[in-house]
Amino acid sequence: MKAIRLYGAEDARLDDIEEPRTGPGQVKIHVERTGVCGSDLALFQYAPVPNEYRHPLFGEEGPHVLGHEFAGTVVEVGDGVDSVRPGDLVAVRPNVWDGTCAACRRGEPNLCAEFGFVGINGGGGGYSEYVVVAEDQAHRLPNEIGADAAAMVESTTVAWHAMKVSGAGEGSTALVIGAGPIGLALLLCLRAQGARQVVVSEISESRRALAAELGADVIDPRETDPAEYARSVAEGGVDVSFDASGVGDVTLLPALNALRTGGTSVVVAQFHHPVPIDPNLFLTTEKRLVGSFAYTDEDFQEVVDAIVAGTIDPRPLISSVVPLENTVDGAIRHLLGTGRNTEVKVLLAP
Repeated sequence: MKAIRLYGAEDARLDDIEEPRTGPGQVKIHVERTGVCGSDLALFQYAPVPNEYRHPLFGEEGPHVLGHEFAGTVVEVGDGVDSVRPGDLVAVRPNVWDGTCAACRRGEPNLCAEFGFVGINGGGGGYSEYVVVAEDQAHRLPNEIGADAAAMVESTTVAWHAMKVSGAGEGSTALVIGAGPIGLALLLCLRAQGARQVVVSEISESRRALAAELGADVIDPRETDPAEYARSVAEGGVDVSFDASGVGDVTLLPALNALRTGGTSVVVAQFHHPVPIDPNLFLTTEKRLVGSFAYTDEDFQEVVDAIVAGTIDPRPLISSVVPLENTVDGAIRHLLGTGRNTEVKVLLAP
């Protein structure tokens, strides 16, 4: 089968590799759509994990197949599988955990000491024609929902978990910094949760336009200070804010300054250098700065249920669909270049 494997920095190749085999308790999936994630771009640029490293839960050396946001049709099930059957459309929860560490025992498997992801650390990946995963990782959706929407479950669940961490709910006000795939997914999730007003700060004109179409109050931070604007439209500041950009202090500090006293700001983007923060800000206001990492199986199913119910529709975020054979130039390098300003979510079609 065809698969895109990462050999090193700036070195991803289209290979012919053996199809994975289905074992007991496993599900074989014909991949139909796979999202290209910002973390995929970072993996391509820097290849931070050596090929000789074996993740404790996968036990495989690289080069690994890329792709952790994917969906497809079940083509085979192993012994003992009864929740899905051949022909079912499924979205795959790619993160794995050991189930025995302190975090797992606390009910926080997304924070497992040995966390890993299919499509990053081993176990195949969505940049391929077929993948085999454990039964519990395959979440079934009605076939009429379609693979495009199903492939968006993973990235939407990142936003859903961050929303839950923030405590946002009915009537909340929010500021989202950055209208990339996660920022826009946050907008969808907040609106589905009954948020009263969501301000989105974004420099890309096309992404601002999409955010406005999806119901946000949009601003360009080069022209309007996000914190000042948020305080002007929400008395005393917004209830919650999210840094979905990760640029640095120019994004994190406005997210904090936009909060009302006692408000919560969530970091849901990876930062690549330290940001200076005055601790007195928290002492005198009881504002909270928290992180959000991945999701649980419960989060994943909640997003599946929301998409099936129609309260969340992630399909407007899809801007392009690219054949698997054109992944490197048509998706990865494109998104690292001019596509970063024009695309939102690029899907691959294995």
